[in-house]
Amino acid sequence: MAETLFEEFEWRGLVYHATEGVREALATEHVTAYIGFDPTASSLHVGSLLTMMGLARLQRFGHSPIAIVGGGTGMIGDPKPNQERPLLSLDDIEANVAGIKPQLAKLLDFDAQPNPARMINNADWLARFDLLGFLRDTGKYFTVNYMLEKEAVSRRLEAEDGISYTEFSYLLLQARDYLELFDRHHCTLQMGGSDQWGNITAGIELIRKLRGKKAHGLVWGLLKTSSGAKFGKTEQGTIWLDPSRTSERDFYQFWLNTDDRDVIDYLKYFTWLGREAIAALEKTMQDDPSARTAQRTLAEEVTRLVHGAESVTRVVADAALRFGGSVTADALRQVAPTASVESARLAQGIAATELIVIAGLAKSKSEAFRLIEQGGITLNDVAVADPKAQVTSTQALGGRFKLSKGRRNVAVVEIV
Repeated sequence: MAETLFEEFEWRGLVYHATEGVREALATEHVTAYIGFDPTASSLHVGSLLTMMGLARLQRFGHSPIAIVGGGTGMIGDPKPNQERPLLSLDDIEANVAGIKPQLAKLLDFDAQPNPARMINNADWLARFDLLGFLRDTGKYFTVNYMLEKEAVSRRLEAEDGISYTEFSYLLLQARDYLELFDRHHCTLQMGGSDQWGNITAGIELIRKLRGKKAHGLVWGLLKTSSGAKFGKTEQGTIWLDPSRTSERDFYQFWLNTDDRDVIDYLKYFTWLGREAIAALEKTMQDDPSARTAQRTLAEEVTRLVHGAESVTRVVADAALRFGGSVTADALRQVAPTASVESARLAQGIAATELIVIAGLAKSKSEAFRLIEQGGITLNDVAVADPKAQVTSTQALGGRFKLSKGRRNVAVVEIV
């Protein structure tokens, strides 16, 4: 571990911009810092994980983290690059906030002493402002020219539909957040992605003008893959932290599929592994890239962080079943079943075609029949040769069946 948090961020490649003096503050003071999370969905995604780790690292170095869940700013929305964000209802925002808190608790310690994490909803103050009061107390301190210079605003002005006054005001709301946290919790550092730099510096300016005090900002670069794609997006869509939206297996596979060019950076960004461990993995990758040891380590570390140790056991066993591991009763027990069949239906034997449909590997018995004829189905890694075959409970391993269509489309059916 580095001696100071700033040094930790530096070697992990997480310092894109920082205000003058933040290095010294993190080395000599107990700093309270915050990052904002807009509740645009009931779950955070892997892109949010970088900011979550930023707060978690801050706490591990003895500083105090605040996670702002923007119930107030969420009603407006941070300007997107090319279009207006859809407005959310109060009920939607409240539901999303409720979904985000337990995910933050996976990384942040809300009971730690003497530096517990806090989760605060900025609706506590923003929802109480009247328009004239807000314009007098906040808007008066920013010129339109200053706001137009901010990248998030200037970028939208070039878009076909421009920017609404609603989203144009977002910078003022976030600046007010920083001032409120400075007053209420002596918060002197805001962190985030580099796209937030304009909003962060606006808050720093407001604190300077109204309180005559110095506050700080630190941001890391926006993540893209080496291929130029947006990080966290796949052909199947966004990779969410909520396992009901992205399964543990798909979450693990997302990290396992990391490009060789990205994996060392991701180990620095998304895991607690230190310099020596990551350097050893980098050497292993150079010596034997086909082993994909770095990718497996990344996938296991991040899955453990987000979903827990038991999840790692399940997804590793699942991957082993799908990609060449031997099928045993113990291996099948480690994998979450994808379907179930009643024991009574197996007493006299169930048609293999019916079991294939139950497993979700075919939509109909006739499709299953054709798959067997084409040699595309295995039961417990043994080819099913007869389309009219019957399956009984005696063929199960530990009360489960492994059914495969081809090499990678695998289902585990549990007898209930």
